[in-house]
Amino acid sequence: MTARQFAAPEAVLFDLDGTLIDSQADIAAACNHALEAHDRARLPDNVIRTFVGDGARVLLARAFGVRPDAPELESPLEAFHAYYRANPVVHTTLLPGARESLDAASGKKRILATNKPRETTLRVLEALGILGEFDALRGGGDGPLKPHPFTLLSALSEVNVEPSRAWMVGDGPQDVGAGKAAACAATIAVLEGFVPPARLYAAGPDVVLKSLHELPALLRDGASLSAV
Repeated sequence: MTARQFAAPEAVLFDLDGTLIDSQADIAAACNHALEAHDRARLPDNVIRTFVGDGARVLLARAFGVRPDAPELESPLEAFHAYYRANPVVHTTLLPGARESLDAASGKKRILATNKPRETTLRVLEALGILGEFDALRGGGDGPLKPHPFTLLSALSEVNVEPSRAWMVGDGPQDVGAGKAAACAATIAVLEGFVPPARLYAAGPDVVLKSLHELPALLRDGASLSAV
């Protein structure tokens, strides 16, 4: 570990899947519904887990073994979205430390920046009782997906916070990449998400947390936290 100084944030950007919520089973169910509806074999949940992070189109492209721009993906996408909208929180729960982290960030602008489609995101947040926790929200369909910085910069502009005064918290290289591209003050990676640790470390986050339980302390002592 090397010591670096990080400014205490005025805003905290949170990823959703694998960061604040465990949605693996419901995403896998929607994916397998799309596969079965198109005469494909189901895939194990732990395989589908590795497809998550780049949006529904890329997830299904990986599951069907085609390019994301393949025309034959349109029908599976419709099936996936329809099923997921109807079944957004059958198994989904808040991850340990999620509510505590949101509470710890309550004196700052709290932003949700996810690649999950907006409509499904809103249904999940409402069902889990955290829809009102965020000052701004960006989801799939609102613009280019992470790692493009659009969702972060757009949301930060809405709450009038400069990226240099914001932290990005997520479990995937997409989150780290978006935070770096947006020039956020710090990119905070959480290991308990969907992504293997080696892949997450390879993305070069400023800080890696073993679990979200560590985030409240960082929010209190941000000026002295250590970097990877």
